[in-house]
Amino acid sequence: MRKLLKHWPLTLAALLALCCGLCIWRLWAVSNLLESQKAAQRWKGTGERSYAQMTCLMPPLAQMTLDDIYKFRGEMMQKLKGAGYDIENDRGLYADAWSGFASAKVSSGRQSGEANLIAVGGSFFDFHPLRLLSGNYLSPDDVMDDRVLLDSETAWLLFGAYDVAGLSFSLEGVPMVVAGVYEQEKDVFSQSAYGGGKCIYMSFSAYQRFSPIRTEVQDNSIAGVITNLFPDAVTSSFQKEVLRTAVCYEIVMAEPVRGFAYSSVTDKFPAKNVVFVENTYRFTADRLLTLAKHLLTRSMQMGGIYFPYWENAARAAEDRALIWAACALVTGAFPVALVIYELIRNAVRGKKKLEQDVLPSARRKSRELVREQSRRRWERRHPEEAANDDSYLAEEDDFFKNGSENPESENPESRGDNPEKKDALPTSEEAYLL
Repeated sequence: MRKLLKHWPLTLAALLALCCGLCIWRLWAVSNLLESQKAAQRWKGTGERSYAQMTCLMPPLAQMTLDDIYKFRGEMMQKLKGAGYDIENDRGLYADAWSGFASAKVSSGRQSGEANLIAVGGSFFDFHPLRLLSGNYLSPDDVMDDRVLLDSETAWLLFGAYDVAGLSFSLEGVPMVVAGVYEQEKDVFSQSAYGGGKCIYMSFSAYQRFSPIRTEVQDNSIAGVITNLFPDAVTSSFQKEVLRTAVCYEIVMAEPVRGFAYSSVTDKFPAKNVVFVENTYRFTADRLLTLAKHLLTRSMQMGGIYFPYWENAARAAEDRALIWAACALVTGAFPVALVIYELIRNAVRGKKKLEQDVLPSARRKSRELVREQSRRRWERRHPEEAANDDSYLAEEDDFFKNGSENPESENPESRGDNPEKKDALPTSEEAYLL
């Protein structure tokens, strides 16, 4: 304990680094929790082509029809063609899905109740891979559009069981067939956004021609939003028309460079006052930084746009990810600063040691090497004088004994003052010239 207190900066840095690692792990876990935000990753698979996922959230007054969707899809394919993709032969470049929302009464011979209705089209269940308890998903290739997908609570209400594929029930008095039963996502964000209500998925084509859909709406439904915004202008017939409109459009498309999908979609999208969300990059550092800058205004909803539960769950996950990112920055600041301080401190110490110990020793050794090489060259040129001359050895003994780096400067005989020795041993200048 005393050692830990003595070195308290290192102890504190270690604890904070551990907390920082935990925050980074939680940030990673939150960022990869929602399957609805990972369509681009699933499309990419193990291939090298990059994809981007986007969500377009429209106000009810946008009135985006199927004709608008098909036209927009064609414009996006032309954008991909202009980027160099083979749109005629490659079918994996673009996929989309759309959805609308309402509420309806359901009943069977056992029970009755009210459920939220989500009308879906395109490749919706590729974007939202719900876990099936029985049966199958709805498919765009279905011949009949009277098939619906129930959540587990609705299936239990109507039939008291989950394996009920093929059974029929009444939706606002119209017979419908159960295609399958799914289990709601278990993560905390989806559970909170889902609200615990009952939910039914039906095809968008049936949704558009479904005349008995209720005109009485709740405040949190899409028509309820319009009613609250325009209480004097909204009629029952207008509510029916609005209920049959797609208000959420989702896209996954090939992206040669980052930002290609976003610029293409925002440039050609047919509706106005749309909220565009880049799902692929919503948990990246730059996105979280932008979220932190607009944290207050982000919570303000002024456009009357209805967010489906999966988008609300993703926004809640973004907020949680921002909290973990902030915690990681706070807890990691001191350990990083301490590491930088130690690196600078060791660099200064290393510089002093280099100047005081390493460099002088290196210079001395290099001079010794030069003297040795000069001596050998002189011996090769004057073999007779070298055989009878041992003054060089005495000079070397004095060099190592006194630690002098230049013994010639202290020995007058080595400087050439003794004419008898002048030709016997070269001076240091002569040695370098040799």
